[in-house]
Amino acid sequence: MTTHNIEISAQPTPNPNTLKFTVNKVLLESGTADFPTRESAQGSPLAEKLLEHDHITGVFVGANFVTVTKDPSARWDFLVTSLVQTLKDVLSQEITFVANTNVAKGSSENEIEQKIREILDAEIRPAVAMDGGDITFHSYHEGIVTLHLRGACSHCPASAMTLKMGVENRLKELIPEVKEVIQV
Repeated sequence: MTTHNIEISAQPTPNPNTLKFTVNKVLLESGTADFPTRESAQGSPLAEKLLEHDHITGVFVGANFVTVTKDPSARWDFLVTSLVQTLKDVLSQEITFVANTNVAKGSSENEIEQKIREILDAEIRPAVAMDGGDITFHSYHEGIVTLHLRGACSHCPASAMTLKMGVENRLKELIPEVKEVIQV
């Protein structure tokens, strides 16, 4: 196994219990994958190995990043080195890192939902991905948009502010039918 050409950088996220590890490899061609438990990681080697670490409570995978969440009692300075080594070990293998069944993708039903998805994909999701998270469309009904926050965003102290002040305001500005945005 060669790990010399794998580059990994760790960055803090707005959630103090979550770190984003950016890698120089494509982990997913499209979509994202969320692994909130060891059981959900079965069949996805990258998440399985990361969740074997003590105190790791969740793994979220994007195109070229992995967001890892720890329990609040653990300290990052004791975890980062072993997590980076695990990432290097798994990413140096010629395997599928994430089982296709775990990848979340969206499909549009009506015109308003399609507009919501387009705004999320073009503007909001790239910004949120920079912090190691993702926001995915769940549903739209009678002016209420329901979104699913994942990765660093799922339990972030700032997520309510991001959702209301950022996402809700932007969607209302571009889609007059939107009255409110809530989280699943």
